[in-house]
Amino acid sequence: MMIDACVAQHQGDRKEQQDRVALLPHPKGGGMALAVLADGMGGHTGGALAAQQVLHTAAANFEQFPVSGELAGEWLEQSIHEAHTLIRASRFINEKDPHSTVVMLLLQPKKASWAHCGDSRLYHFRGERLLFRTKDHSYVEDLVAQGKLRPDQAQAHPYHHILLSTLGSNESPQVDVGETSDLRAGDTFVLCSDGLWGYFSDAELGAAVAARSARQASDLLIGQARTHARGSGDNASLVVIKLVQGTGDRG
Repeated sequence: MMIDACVAQHQGDRKEQQDRVALLPHPKGGGMALAVLADGMGGHTGGALAAQQVLHTAAANFEQFPVSGELAGEWLEQSIHEAHTLIRASRFINEKDPHSTVVMLLLQPKKASWAHCGDSRLYHFRGERLLFRTKDHSYVEDLVAQGKLRPDQAQAHPYHHILLSTLGSNESPQVDVGETSDLRAGDTFVLCSDGLWGYFSDAELGAAVAARSARQASDLLIGQARTHARGSGDNASLVVIKLVQGTGDRG
């Protein structure tokens, strides 16, 4: 299989772009790629600094990740904890209070592994059908898990913005890790910040990416998010990675 991928961002109506996002090929090949998305906390000073530290740590560690791809989940979790430690240390250097969410996806020829902390999300679609979505480390997501709130009520809840775990906080971050070896042509992975997913249902995201190329889907989703924001939109960032059937061996 091959990949059709696109990375997209919009500053929204904020004074600063505090999201950071990248899609990185492994420097030694091996058919591996790493997608990283970090959302610097807008309510804290130094959000952009924290998000940039996440990307820097992930990229530096990826250069040392073995092409064999062993222990991918553990490597993702360790990279996130390392970024958390470095963000915490930067408080003393920059006299700021940086925080960030993170979601990372490591694609290998026969499997995909991911990890996240906070409310930046990863979706795995097959066609339009949602196979998996990460669960936010947030107050309202806990209410949904406890059956105290319906999923369709979560975004409208007055405390939907309260996160229970982030990088840079006083507590060790909660990091959830997952992977799948069931990859097929027609699968799509979407990584996005809350400034993007907050305007769409899971079904709407699935329909958008299934019917379009990665670039077309990204343009559509960013454009619709801006329309729905009505002049008060957050930073919006996403990575769309579609698995497509290859054209066969080269002669």
